Formats: sequence, structure tokens, C-alpha cells
Amino acid sequence: MIEKRQFYINGAWVDPVAARDFPVIDPSTEEAVAVISLGDQADTDAAVAAANAAFPAWSATDPAERIALVEKILQIYLARAEEMAQATSLEMGAPITMSREDQVPSGSYHIKNFLRAAKDFKYIRPLGPHAPHDRIIMDPIGTVAMITPWNWPMNQVTLKVIPALLTGCTMVLKPSEIAPLSSILFSEILDEAGVPKGVYNMVNGDGPGVGSQLSCHPGVDMVSFTGSTRAGIAISKAAAETIKRVCLELGGKGANLVFADADEDAVARGVVHMMENTGQSCNAPSRMLVERSVYDAVVEKARVAAEAIGVAPASLEGDHIGPLVSEAQWHKVQDLIQKGIDEGARLVAGGTGRPEGLNRGFFARPTVFADVTPDMTIAREEIFGPVLSIIPFETEEDGVRIANDTVYGLTNYAQTQDKARLRRMARELRAGMIHLNGKGRSAGAPFGGIKQSGNGREAGVWGLEDFLEVKAVGGYPDPWEDA
Repeated sequence: MIEKRQFYINGAWVDPVAARDFPVIDPSTEEAVAVISLGDQADTDAAVAAANAAFPAWSATDPAERIALVEKILQIYLARAEEMAQATSLEMGAPITMSREDQVPSGSYHIKNFLRAAKDFKYIRPLGPHAPHDRIIMDPIGTVAMITPWNWPMNQVTLKVIPALLTGCTMVLKPSEIAPLSSILFSEILDEAGVPKGVYNMVNGDGPGVGSQLSCHPGVDMVSFTGSTRAGIAISKAAAETIKRVCLELGGKGANLVFADADEDAVARGVVHMMENTGQSCNAPSRMLVERSVYDAVVEKARVAAEAIGVAPASLEGDHIGPLVSEAQWHKVQDLIQKGIDEGARLVAGGTGRPEGLNRGFFARPTVFADVTPDMTIAREEIFGPVLSIIPFETEEDGVRIANDTVYGLTNYAQTQDKARLRRMARELRAGMIHLNGKGRSAGAPFGGIKQSGNGREAGVWGLEDFLEVKAVGGYPDPWEDA
């Protein structure tokens, strides 16, 4: 049994004020593999106080000094990549191969991209040629509370911690209590890199506890949260009492429009993307909208692709998918699959229950529904499991209307060889991100959504600016050496 009860506060590993043990469950075996402690108000207060005390000195450091520190963090992160892969796989069920090739590299990818952006970033900028004595100064916002999810641990932790460090903010991280081991290791990496005392702090806890305490804490200037829309609403309400900045990366119900002229691999590509990480990604293309003339053929291709996806324990090498993260998540997915059946969707692949041969663990069957209508529960709610809904459309306008008919607006997808149509899709689909013909966003592109998928943007220059306040200065004397 791994024992990791301590928190990282003010540059040291400290015991919780009051012990509150919480088991970490291996979702492949349903067995407890580690124990952490959940923090309480006194732990939260100590972490925030440490961050507040460290802010004046840290915010005044030369940006080059902060860049050098993050470069050292990257070096240590890469050296400990295998440890991180093992921790991530154990805590949240990512197959070990996927953990090594996708989960852990997502962290180093973001660190590298933030370093690239930071080296060209201007904290002091001219207003314009019409105002020679005006400058815009970008100041660190202060102490940031960071609340991160279990589904892509290092992806989300690095998207918050690294830009905050680079811009001169101090912080308190509360990782998911379901998957805390990777963040504990990440804290060890930052400690080894020599992050000054109080600049980075980590307290384990749950949403109603430490999460709520941070959201309404008067010593916190900003909350950066990734997770469910329900939790994002609660955090926004709590933060409103002290007028904090709140940046939210929330749920999604991505539409993937497949037109009759889509390339040969479009359907299988969409199914595999949906099932990646066992469907536990906010930007998953969970609604496949298909032009009527190719609908039957697409449904069959989707069935074949889904049935080819293997399901196995996370500890095994290979390109299979692993379990869902927890018993609660397993029951939620099972209930929604049954809801799809009850509401009249046609089950094409998968269904309720565990895959054959897997009697323990939170495993779900890769599931495809056809003849889904836009009003069905499975077409409207974020399932966060390996469940694809296929919906027919008649015309391009009809497809866009169905795609946009959702409270979410994170990522949408389109598959067509018509360049004019691709341009229309890029403009007309309402989401923070659009992927065309299987092409992802490039390094440094902003990540985030609209509507109930959240606000703010992570990654690249936009990710740095999220942690900065804008100060307008008039009448500054010449000469001025912009930093």
C-alpha cells in the first residue's frame, strides 16, 4: 500500500492538521492501492497564506529567471517520465502504453510550448503609435487556486501550474482525490527543481471540502478549474462573493459531421477518437452526425470499428482501452447506455455490462447507438464513457443546426473534401475549437470552449494571458525600455 498522506506547503512536505484517510482505488482491480489524506480548512488556510507571502518576491523576479526554473522542471519531468506513467496508469486506469505515449507526454508538450511562448512574451507593450507615452503592463494576478480533474492529470496540471509560474503568480493546487498520485509526483519534481518556498503548494481534498474552501477563500485572487459543468457553476457562485477571476474548462458534447464526400478513414477515425481514454475526454466527438445518403454505410463502419477496440486492464501493454475511473463513473455510464435503449435508440455495438472475460474492474463495452434523435438523453448529456451516438441529417444546414443545438460548445469536427464547406464549418459551428478532416490544433493553439463548456483559454500565449491583469499607464516619460 502506497502511503502519501502529506501535503506540500511552503516548500515542505507537511502532515495534515487532522488526519482524514482516503483510499485510492485501482480501477482495473477495484482494490485500494494507496492512501492519501483529505485536507481541511486549516490546511487550505496554510497553503493560501504561504502563497500570499511568497507573491511579492516571486512576482518581482526577472521573467528569464522563471523561464530557467521551468526549463529545469521540464528536465526533471522527462527524467521521471516512467514513474509518472506508472502513477497515472495505476490511479485512473489509462493503459500503460497510452500513459507513456499520450498521458505523460501531454505534460511535457505543454511545458515546452509555454516556454516557447514565454520567451517572446512582452509584459510591457505600447498602446499604439498615437500614444507614445502610454504603455500596457501585464501584471501577475496573484494567488491562484487550481482545481484539476482525473481524466488527463498531467495535461491539466501543466496547463495551469506552468503558465502561473512563468507569469509570476503563486498557487495552490488541489488535484482530483480520485487520481492524486501523479500530482504528488509532480510536486516532488517542482521541489527538486527548487521552486521557492510558498510559490507552489498542493493540498489534497475533495470538491465539497478543499475545492469549496479555495473557491471562496478571500486570499485567493483567481480560480482555474477543469471538470464538470455542474462543479463549474458551483465554483463560479462561490467565487462571486469575492469577485475572483474564474477560468473554467468544462464539459462537452462534440459533434462530428460526416458528409457523403468524407475520406475513407473518417468514420473509423471518429470512432477511435471517441473511445480514446475510454471516452473520458471533454473534447470527445460523442455525436456523429451523418449525411443521410451515406448513413447506413457509416453505421456499419462504426460498428466494425467499435467491435475492433480491445478492452483490458491498464497494466497490460497494448493499444486497448482501460477501465472507467471509478465505480460511480461505471454506474453513470451503464445507466446512460440503458437510457439510450429505453428511449428507442438502436444498439449497434456494445451495450450494458462488462466486456466478456472481465468480471472485475470498472470496464465498459465500446458502445455505438444508431437512429439517435437530438432530443434523446444520450444525445444531450455528456456521458464521459465509450459511447457514440449516430444521428442522421438531411442537408448541410440541418447538420449545423443539430451540431449547435446543445448547451455545450467545446470541440466540433467536420469530415468533407469540399474546401468551401470546410470554411463554412469553421465559421458556423459554435465551439471554441474546430477540427477539420482529422487535423488537430498545432502547438500553442488555445484550448477552451463557449457556452456551458466554460470560459478562458489554456495553452500558448492565451494560457499565459489568463494569469495576468492588464494595467494601463499614461504619461510615462521617455526614454522607456520595454521589458
